[in-house]
Amino acid sequence: MSEVLTADQIAGFWRDGVLVVPDAVSPELLGRLQAEFNGWVKESIAYSEPYGECIDGRARFDLAPGHTSEVPALRRVQAPSEVSDAYLQALSNSRMTQMVADLIGPNVKSHHNKINSKLPRSRVTVKWHQDFPFTPHTNSDLVTALLMVDEVTSDNGPLEVAPGSHREGLHSLWHDERFTGAVAVEVAESLQGRAVQATGPAGSVCLMHTCLAHGSKPNLTPLPRTLFICVYSAADAVPCTLNPVPNAHEGLVVAGTDPGTVRATPFSVRRPEYPKNVSFFSQQSASERNQS
Repeated sequence: MSEVLTADQIAGFWRDGVLVVPDAVSPELLGRLQAEFNGWVKESIAYSEPYGECIDGRARFDLAPGHTSEVPALRRVQAPSEVSDAYLQALSNSRMTQMVADLIGPNVKSHHNKINSKLPRSRVTVKWHQDFPFTPHTNSDLVTALLMVDEVTSDNGPLEVAPGSHREGLHSLWHDERFTGAVAVEVAESLQGRAVQATGPAGSVCLMHTCLAHGSKPNLTPLPRTLFICVYSAADAVPCTLNPVPNAHEGLVVAGTDPGTVRATPFSVRRPEYPKNVSFFSQQSASERNQS
């Protein structure tokens, strides 16, 4: 019996590959998340390049091109759960966590977490892709939970998804022997033609199947659009490649227990390229330069 999601919501998720639900965290926790991120934005104005350090030596705080003290462009925080009690709580002990357990539980563990932000007038875009080719596991019972730290509107760079695409196979992120982090141009055009936006008030969560195709456009407004992105897996899904966002909470059981078993389902996907810079934004940007 589901404790948070209804039977219709669960069925809708498996049909469409996506579900948006309000009030995924308490108002008090949401306020803490917002205050923490606003503090990081203020801190970022003292830097001109990515800074901080994660457990693999890469920078924790990623700055988009054009970042200045007057117009900060903090676009990524790697593994905020490691440096913030509020983000750790949202990851591991919130209504969002319970919702994920309703979908792929009862036993669920964390894989990685990050913040993707589009600050006002940000030019940050995300090309169409699926998450599973970045993080292949022995089975695809994985959910990407995108917690809306800010209100997400149709104009401030919302997630765009192609409903049902999680049931249509995997698209390669490799083109001309380069890992681009994006699907082929013609595939992206087809997906864009059926795209719907995932919007909602702050505190909502977009629950997305790992194989769902998605992307997003720039933020055209003076309002920020910040997402706390948590990737969860069934506890019997085992990673097949290195974690692109290595973190101290990888494997943390957030619901149920660790069954100590491995469940495998057949699939074939080319191994992803481990990001050399802070995040996959650099991989997608490099691919764009190479194509121009």
